[in-house]
Amino acid sequence: MVGISTLLRYFETELDYSISVARMAYLQQGQIVDKQILDIIWRTFSYGRLTFLHWNKGKEMEPNNWDSWWNSSCSENSRPDPMSVHVGDVVVMKDPKNSAKFLIRRLAAIEGDEMASKDAVDEPFVLEEDQCWVLADNDKLKPKQAYDSRIFGPVTMTSIVGRAIYCVRNDVDHGPVKNSEYSTTKDSPVLEFELDVDEILKNRKA
Repeated sequence: MVGISTLLRYFETELDYSISVARMAYLQQGQIVDKQILDIIWRTFSYGRLTFLHWNKGKEMEPNNWDSWWNSSCSENSRPDPMSVHVGDVVVMKDPKNSAKFLIRRLAAIEGDEMASKDAVDEPFVLEEDQCWVLADNDKLKPKQAYDSRIFGPVTMTSIVGRAIYCVRNDVDHGPVKNSEYSTTKDSPVLEFELDVDEILKNRKA
């Protein structure tokens, strides 16, 4: 049973997310009236869940939290304000070359960070506003195989749709995804309140 303090932290996180959605709508649409803002906050808050399931295939995120035997995994993902993710978080993002597809990569740098290549031919550069750099965890893969920012370059923060917070590989091998300390703390009440491993496993076998 979820404790009162966890429940309050969960609702606080849900409210924060709802407000961030309204703020982004305001920034994208320009002038919107207070009633519209309140409607967006209420609709988002009453949606009921802060997580969604994402099925992942590939070896790009091995060995950290991802399975090499099944070569696929199901992750529980939170829906954060894209600007609230932090360096070190594993994020779910739109494929920059195909927005209908999604990738799971680790956020390695954000706007203002200087990027320097190991190849002396490449000039250092600084990530611009709203840009970030994502990398695969599997350092045994070549850049083309890893398919990360070394191939497609910087991506926008707004292309991030969630943060991977729990990974299920099989009936006995599952657990939280290793994210930044801040995000891990922020996501703990969400996991405690919404996570249902049995339901994930049932969907996986279906």
